[in-house]
Amino acid sequence: MKRISGNKLLVKALREEGVDTLFGYPGACTIDISDELYKQDYTKVILPRQEVALVHEADAYARSTGKVGVCLVTSGPGATNLVTGLATANYDSVPLVCFTGQVARHLIGNDAFQEVDIVGITRSITKYGITVRDREDLGRIIKEAFYIARTGRPGPVLVDLPKDVMEELGPAEYPEEVNIRGYKPNTHVHIGQLKRAIKMLGKARRPIYLAGGGINIARANEAFTKLVEKTNVPVITTVMGRGAIPTNHPLYVGNVGMHGAYAANMSVNECDLLFSIGTRFNDRITGKLHSFAPHAQIVHIDIDTAAISRNVQVDVPIVADAKEAVEKMLEYVAECDTQEWLDEVNGWKAGHPMAMKQKPVMTPQDIIEKINELFDEAIIVTDVGQHQMFAAQFVELTQKKRLLMSGGLGTMGYGLPGAIGAKIGNPDTPVISISGDGGMQMNIQELATAVLEELPIISCIFNNSNLGMVRQWQKLFYGKRYSMTCLRSGAACRGKCGEVACPEYTPDFIKLAESYGARGIRVTKKEEIAAAFEEAKKSTKTPTIIEFTIDPEDLVYPMIQPSGTLEDMILDC
Repeated sequence: MKRISGNKLLVKALREEGVDTLFGYPGACTIDISDELYKQDYTKVILPRQEVALVHEADAYARSTGKVGVCLVTSGPGATNLVTGLATANYDSVPLVCFTGQVARHLIGNDAFQEVDIVGITRSITKYGITVRDREDLGRIIKEAFYIARTGRPGPVLVDLPKDVMEELGPAEYPEEVNIRGYKPNTHVHIGQLKRAIKMLGKARRPIYLAGGGINIARANEAFTKLVEKTNVPVITTVMGRGAIPTNHPLYVGNVGMHGAYAANMSVNECDLLFSIGTRFNDRITGKLHSFAPHAQIVHIDIDTAAISRNVQVDVPIVADAKEAVEKMLEYVAECDTQEWLDEVNGWKAGHPMAMKQKPVMTPQDIIEKINELFDEAIIVTDVGQHQMFAAQFVELTQKKRLLMSGGLGTMGYGLPGAIGAKIGNPDTPVISISGDGGMQMNIQELATAVLEELPIISCIFNNSNLGMVRQWQKLFYGKRYSMTCLRSGAACRGKCGEVACPEYTPDFIKLAESYGARGIRVTKKEEIAAAFEEAKKSTKTPTIIEFTIDPEDLVYPMIQPSGTLEDMILDC
């Protein structure tokens, strides 16, 4: 029987699993793997500038392609730098397989150089994690890692590779099948429960669909749109579910929750049936739990058994893959009697449209509306903050225009590396990132990656010189005490923001872009927006930074106040 090193088997496994892109950063415990990748001409290896960004790039690659994102980092700090990205992927159900280097087995537990128990550290933020202790098990463990990452509710899997295990000779065969005792994910819909839910849908007078991120993950958008049209039932979405149905569809009401549309929040408050598919019912959606959907029976379809009735008690639980459930529903449903209810919902939409106040100066809505106008097809990746909520409110989404973001963890710094990962996975699709000046500076070093990989992404910076979302809370709920949110504050004005003028300081993002070899454009007037995007679209190999000067007083509305209900919407200050 042929025997090969663990390093060779790993590269063979990557090929067998169809991994066409690897995001990696080398080190002492993975240098032999790097060498094997080179010797076997495994050329699509992306070298980011830091592991935190690396895992975000693999994450967005996975979200945008439906494939498993794959990471390779060294032991110690290389491994611990994955933590935030693993948590981000875990919250948002993103399939990743992350390989971490580890010291040799005889050194584990001895405080060796760059030794950490990365499996223990990440146990609560991964779907599964394991240290390979025996070379004979390596192939099976890698095979299981990919299977676990992509099946059931997708998620990140971590495989820790001791250096001596990878050097050791062992079986050359890579398994073709997986048989994991105790892991048998159920994705098949229970027809009896589904028919019960459909019967409730037919009897309801004020039904509404709540579409979560599970529909986008399952690629069930087209089937879900058909279901909505066949039943004539209005739709609201979570932020992560936005795009489950085209946002210009007449039956689409808007996002629900903390920064949701007035009509969407009122629909939850007044509906008699909430038909939820692929959502976790987290606190940003529900507000006070005892007041959520007070008049409604609730149906909940989700692939994750643990998500059902965890936060909201449901009347009909259905554990199933969203796409399979929706396609099965299409076989049984009929049009519902909803015209009176639709008239009421449309009245809320007309009376409280999603729009910012018109101003002579440039607003975030002005910028996003130009993106809608100039890009029929795009992947839009946001960072986290006010700009993220503006994007969730105003970006028009279709089957050709998608929105990616860190939803569950809310990770600042996701935008730029996320755009890089999405562009690598979708080279023929325009990719636009939207970040604040705070989030952009968390991973701005990835401009080097974008330049060297010749990725013509367009990276928009909404620059208000503040950590805008936190500042909004300080303005509305903390007596305008702007502590630790002004990005111009320092020795000259520490502790006195809002009382004294802060220095006129902000990084020169245009010079920063140019220093990395990217292009930079500054926009200060709304009349300049279209020309900036048209100029950026001309680039075929070089990333472009567009910096937009934004008023820090542009706030995100509606907003649910802390510990409020969906009725407690602040529509404006």
